[in-house]
Amino acid sequence: MSSALRICPLCEATCGLVLTLDGTRITGARGDREDVFSQGFICPKGAAFPEVDADPDRLRTPMVRKDGRLQEATWGEAFDTIAARIRPLVEDYGPDSVGIVLGNPNVHTIAGALYPPLLIGALGTRNLFTASTLDQMPKHVSSGLLFGDPLAIPVPDLDRTDHLLILGANPLDSNGSLCTAPDFPGKLKALRRRGGTLTVVDPRRTRTARLADRHVAVRPGTDALLLAALVHTLFDEELADLGPLAAHVHGVEEVRHAVHEFTPEAVAPVCDLDAETIRVIARELAAAPTAAVYGRMGSSTVVYGTLGNWLVDVLNVLTGNLDRPGGALFPLSATAPAPRPAGPGRGFVLGRRHSRVSRHPEVKGELPLVALAEEIETPGEGRIRALITIAANPVLSAPDGDRLDAALGSLDLMIAVDPYLNETTRHADVLLPPPPPSQSAHFDFAFNGFAVRDQARYTPAVVALEAGRMDECEIHARLILAVSDGGGAGASGPGAPEGTGTPPSVVDDLAIDLMLAKAVTQQHSPAYGADPKEFAARLAGHTGAERRLDLMLRLGPYGLTLDELKAHPHGIDLGPLKPRLPEPLKTRSGRIELFPAPLAADLPRLRAALDVVPDPGVLQLVGRRHLRSNNSWLHNTPALGGGSNRCTLQVHPRDAERLRLVDGAPARVKGEGGELEVPVEVTDDVRPGVVSLPHGWGHDRPGTRLAVASARPGVNVNQLLDGSRIDPLSGTAVLNGFPVEVAPLQD
Repeated sequence: MSSALRICPLCEATCGLVLTLDGTRITGARGDREDVFSQGFICPKGAAFPEVDADPDRLRTPMVRKDGRLQEATWGEAFDTIAARIRPLVEDYGPDSVGIVLGNPNVHTIAGALYPPLLIGALGTRNLFTASTLDQMPKHVSSGLLFGDPLAIPVPDLDRTDHLLILGANPLDSNGSLCTAPDFPGKLKALRRRGGTLTVVDPRRTRTARLADRHVAVRPGTDALLLAALVHTLFDEELADLGPLAAHVHGVEEVRHAVHEFTPEAVAPVCDLDAETIRVIARELAAAPTAAVYGRMGSSTVVYGTLGNWLVDVLNVLTGNLDRPGGALFPLSATAPAPRPAGPGRGFVLGRRHSRVSRHPEVKGELPLVALAEEIETPGEGRIRALITIAANPVLSAPDGDRLDAALGSLDLMIAVDPYLNETTRHADVLLPPPPPSQSAHFDFAFNGFAVRDQARYTPAVVALEAGRMDECEIHARLILAVSDGGGAGASGPGAPEGTGTPPSVVDDLAIDLMLAKAVTQQHSPAYGADPKEFAARLAGHTGAERRLDLMLRLGPYGLTLDELKAHPHGIDLGPLKPRLPEPLKTRSGRIELFPAPLAADLPRLRAALDVVPDPGVLQLVGRRHLRSNNSWLHNTPALGGGSNRCTLQVHPRDAERLRLVDGAPARVKGEGGELEVPVEVTDDVRPGVVSLPHGWGHDRPGTRLAVASARPGVNVNQLLDGSRIDPLSGTAVLNGFPVEVAPLQD
């Protein structure tokens, strides 16, 4: 028996694990007490790492469709098929005939962080879709408009704050999101122990809400109205105090005028709250020595998602809590570019182009995932004829999966990089499976940029690649080569590891050359004035991906190296978050633009909501998180199938009695996109007028290879939606707070 360290890739908490091995088989997992970030914390997902890693349904070899059926193939055959088929499509119909879909698991791997931008560039396509428009895009948009950088997302300083206001988030089950914090539950309990205050706004009494000093059961989808009323109260009662932050902010008076009508009395009937409760929350927020406001899925995937995320940071600004210890600060990742001198930047622009069919605006280079089906179905120039999905299952994660399922079946070519034959990848013509996580190195490029403490950790592969498997980074590099030149065949082509064709290392070498060519010309860069070839020659690493990581660390703000990370297997602690303004600001003015024009133009839509008090007889549906799952991709693990991880429709007892619903009996749920049959769970954990159904289920389609998940398929909540409900600024699908009809199945 032996042990090895591994950073958990199964949620955003990024906890350190100690794995127990019997030869090459992982037999156990526990928290790493010496990990500088997680300090021994582990959740059920991390404990199930051995079972996730050894899932017998994971594909071991590529699959290629022959005679209408997916069959096992060699790596060379798979890449040669891609090369032979994709280039003629691009040559005949243009680069936009290829679409790319990136799923959530990409941000949990080195390969997913480093290679998709190169793939997009190699193809030249503008048809990019990601899970962001099913999740966090409103935060990227609001941050882009406020700070000039869509990745400049302030996170709550959980370890030092005196007051935390959480909206639409349940970190005791999600482990946090856009706020990377191992042991989020422990941090909230520590806040309470040191005399701090926790307020949770959520239509469900979640595990997080049960821990709070105050649970505010708001009507779904009205978070932005509540936030606007809080901002109004700060101005109305002269509680706004920016402190030193004032020198960096433009637009305070414009915001004061804009929220004039959002009084607590005007907002309260729509939110179904008491006006005095709203005022008390605002007063407590302003009076706290330090405070932070944090909102997530429940306040993002709603009809006013971007406005709500904007108002979260408006509150942090007006209370003087942005960019100060105990408030909300900007993390500084070890692989972020070295900070440039403060000053005006290029700003952030929405809608530089629009989708072909429904004219949805582009955001951060992406189109809304709700538009994918119509972009495949609709004839004409620019139609998507080929699709590459990477760690994505949009048939379950996006609205109206039935429509998308049919659209995928009409493609000329579909390529998938995925370890499973699932509800989406069953349509692939070529399926490229990465190895299990134990056989891959790990570094958190994405999540370190949202971490509540600056740190850097790297873990190499725990066990060597099994025979017949290909490293995930090599899969991506060879895919890039296959779509770039279309050349090579069989053993001599780019798809054959043993061949004499273009080696995958050229992809990493090109990425390094491009990065250094830029860095040596930037005065703030550690590589300024250096010879690019000499600098590149100093890079350490056994693989191209490791050399690229080493380069990013060397060019980063701390001047670290890969060798240093390897010498500190439990990580390097870079300290608590620090005030950084004005350095992160990239707006054209060089200041925080508190009332940017696109948000000002969207505000009348929120103002109109004041005149419409929802019908209390119409049920609103919200999703929910489970501690033992992560979207659609952990349902095939037996150890994670117990506890509360069930696909049930939660209904308040009062609504159950009114509708004659019985606990445990099936009900019919109908929405704009379809209807479902699902068991009822009667509980007062949801407020009256609200029903809740979890996201990521619906494993009942034929042609998949998910034995455990298909035995407990559940239903796909997103099938209740037709994709017409979106937040207009971000293109994000409205997955929470939409109307449904519910009736007993026998009616």
